[in-house]
Amino acid sequence: MSSHDFQKTVYDFKLIEHKWQEKWLKENTYKASTDSHKEKYYVLEMFPYPSGRIHMGHVRNYSIGDVVARYKRLRGFNVLHPMGWDSFGLPAENAAIKNNTHPARWTYDNIDYMRKQLQELGLSYDWQREIATCNPKYYKWEQQIFLEMYEKGLVYQKITTVNWCQSCHTVLANEQVIEGACWRCDELVEARKMNGWFFKITDYAEELLDDLDSLTGWPDKVVTMQRNWIGKSTGLQCDFAIDGIDKKISIFTTRPDTIFGVTFMSIAPEHPLLDILLKDNPKENKVRSFCKRIISEKQQQSNKDLTEKEGIETGCYCINPFNGEKIPIFVANFVLMGYGTGAVMAVPAHDQRDFEFAQKYNLAIKPVVIPKATHLDGATMEEVSLSDGVLANSGDFTGVASDIAKQQIVDFAQSKGFGHSQITYRLRDWGISRQRYWGAPIPMVQCESCGVQAVPVEQLPVTLPEDRDSENNDCTPLHNRKSFFETLCPKCGGKARRETDTMDTFVESSWYFARYASPRFTDSPLNAEEASHWLPVDQYIGGVEHAILHLLYSRFFTKVLRDLGYISIDEPFTNLLTQGMVIKDGAKMSKSKGNVVDPSDLIEKYGADTTRLFSLFAAPPEKDLEWNAKGVEGCHRFLNRIYRFVQGNLAILSAEAPIAGASFNPSERALHRKTHQTIKKVSNNIDRNFHFNTAISAVMELFNEVTALSSAKNNAAIADEVMSEAINAILILLSPMVPHFTSELLTTIYGEQYPVENLQWPSWDEDAAKEDELTIVVQVRGKVRSKFQVPAGIADNVLEEMALKDENVIKFIGDNPIKKVIVVKNKLVNIVI
Repeated sequence: MSSHDFQKTVYDFKLIEHKWQEKWLKENTYKASTDSHKEKYYVLEMFPYPSGRIHMGHVRNYSIGDVVARYKRLRGFNVLHPMGWDSFGLPAENAAIKNNTHPARWTYDNIDYMRKQLQELGLSYDWQREIATCNPKYYKWEQQIFLEMYEKGLVYQKITTVNWCQSCHTVLANEQVIEGACWRCDELVEARKMNGWFFKITDYAEELLDDLDSLTGWPDKVVTMQRNWIGKSTGLQCDFAIDGIDKKISIFTTRPDTIFGVTFMSIAPEHPLLDILLKDNPKENKVRSFCKRIISEKQQQSNKDLTEKEGIETGCYCINPFNGEKIPIFVANFVLMGYGTGAVMAVPAHDQRDFEFAQKYNLAIKPVVIPKATHLDGATMEEVSLSDGVLANSGDFTGVASDIAKQQIVDFAQSKGFGHSQITYRLRDWGISRQRYWGAPIPMVQCESCGVQAVPVEQLPVTLPEDRDSENNDCTPLHNRKSFFETLCPKCGGKARRETDTMDTFVESSWYFARYASPRFTDSPLNAEEASHWLPVDQYIGGVEHAILHLLYSRFFTKVLRDLGYISIDEPFTNLLTQGMVIKDGAKMSKSKGNVVDPSDLIEKYGADTTRLFSLFAAPPEKDLEWNAKGVEGCHRFLNRIYRFVQGNLAILSAEAPIAGASFNPSERALHRKTHQTIKKVSNNIDRNFHFNTAISAVMELFNEVTALSSAKNNAAIADEVMSEAINAILILLSPMVPHFTSELLTTIYGEQYPVENLQWPSWDEDAAKEDELTIVVQVRGKVRSKFQVPAGIADNVLEEMALKDENVIKFIGDNPIKKVIVVKNKLVNIVI
């Protein structure tokens, strides 16, 4: 072999991948257009935060999306596959301070680097649609949407409790509080009440819940998580009068049948009635000290983190309106002011949390729902009773079944005027205020004379005081920048103060998918015609960790944009794929665990196609992928084998495909059949569940058969047409997974002018894919006792007859009577004796 011939058989992935990436970028190969007559298909992966470098999780996520995009193009769809950057947020501020640079400069430098990394993976993005959410050209439209929501009554301000650092004179996000201290100065953080902006997502609670039923293309677990997060409850809203004070405590309960068993009332430390309860109260100091501690602790942990239930008695009482009993009022650490009414009627006999609390503080336990054939005594109860039953100690409702009593008790409360039926949701309005620098400014001003005023649309965008080329790492919050907040009232022209909060970064990611439809449109947030063409997203791909907030907020924003007249769809994502994590040494890859594999190192050593192939082959997309260095090497060897085979057989691989019904020798028939079976299997694996791992495995099997049949040991010659058909199928079936590799080989076989970007996905011939003979398994008493070959398409009754006449089967049946014979078509016969 000459040195020239040898070089041609060496898989020079660096040269090949650079060649095709340069061609795709130069020719804008993957530019999407609404002019196409083809059916549209919009595939989107959740866009990344520009942290500086991509990791293996990115590689897997974006490789999955790219396979879908390329596959759909091959199937004749007009594909939109965009990419952008979720580029606002706290990490940029942290990095800017740490690296002594401006967050804009840090962010845009990272975008430039990561864009290059993604392009090195050969991802088929329409880069002309690229967006960065920190760009004023993007958040200008977000500010306009905010203003339109404000006009519709979907935005409001209210007092909320935040983390306050006295030393830094700023509010901190929960992520900025580390073990109770400020991340910047290490001073202890305190809870403080401040005004904040909120989106009224609760106005859409019922629609968000109802429309979950339409999301048939979403994983069940994600739908369930959202359903639970929205948390619809139907029950009784009821008022308990406070003893000696002309005020009432309002409660909501889903168990009105237990209301006669209330023995104490629990309220949140932030409850507005607490100031009234503590006026001239000898317990005031102790209660306030308790509340201050609990509020501070709750700012730093979720309610699920509460291991011990704590409370303090206020010395005040309220009256149960159903029986007139006085019950003590406690402040408890497990009651949330932001959930329900901020007060919870406590029924320790029938609620686990209340039971534990009552035992701890020696409070009465009064059972009022008695399960059938059960006796309950509050003084001796060792565990809570949660079962339905018959009411006891419940006035006129005693003896009524609990499921019937619920509605009767609601009706009674309504007739007496102290309660009514109520539907509540666990979902809370979305607090979007962030007291950070690196975020989209909220376009509102406060005028001393006119009050809160919206910034006129023609004055948008309200931009950050930024200079992306600045070396200054100044991340001073906006409320400390006079040059930013000193402004004029848009209504009266007098002095006003600009809003200094910035928006939660989830706002940017809640509508970016819609902006991709018309990212350069300058008249409004969305071009209605383009949005109508491309939306909704047909396939969305990302991590399950976004199952609630991002996906719920995106659904909310879609409905808001619809109601504002920008789009006509109800849901943003028709189908959702939540891919698993990348695992190494038994744990998720992370810098803190020291188990990170840098994709750049893999690309340098093996190439982008090998890296992509491994990430797709190692596990189904919805499962975690276990890192395996030998698996990467195996994928690289596989590509090398195909490359060498093609280069060594160019003379025969350009032959025309065989004519249907052609006369084949046994070897040709076997390869022709295997080719069509593989096309069918790969197509089904991708169409049904994106199981690229089994699709790739099927292609490997086909290639193994090709090499076996073409080896010198095989006596039966294989017609060029049959061999060419198999190799051509292998390359096209692999092209969504390893696009540089297959593009190079296809043009090597057919010439540089071969239209690799206009290929069609191969179809299979059902007759060609059928087996000539089948192997039938025969079981007796569930154990395999015989196997034999039969013609394909054999009738079930003939198969049963053959099985019963088989000598091995007869031996194992013996004299036992046959109870049943089960035939599984084309697979097995099971004989029950």
